[in-house]
Amino acid sequence: MRQIIFYQNKSGKSPVKVFLSKLTPQQKKKTAFVLLLIKELKVVPKEYFKKLKGTDKLWEVRIQSGNNAFRLLGFFDKAELIILNHGFAKKTQKIPKKEISLAIKRKQTYQKAKK
Repeated sequence: MRQIIFYQNKSGKSPVKVFLSKLTPQQKKKTAFVLLLIKELKVVPKEYFKKLKGTDKLWEVRIQSGNNAFRLLGFFDKAELIILNHGFAKKTQKIPKKEISLAIKRKQTYQKAKK
């Protein structure tokens, strides 16, 4: 079983928690469902969780609620530990480079602090 934690910046705030707090109750419910699948399923369908090509081992949690698409970006710290560090509403076909860059920066900050 995987464990999912939310990245916290130096001030102790979690960008993912802030993002999730702005979702509607229905969107929060769908997000909780997808995160539970990722925690419990050995093989998670790509519809919900997949590696981002061309990145430094970033993964995306894919959430679709009605006509709204959301993404939570993160990385594996250990084989069963996922650190989610960025969330955003997806409005284009491709994930914007600025969203990926921010997730990579937070990953690097996390790894430096861990050393």
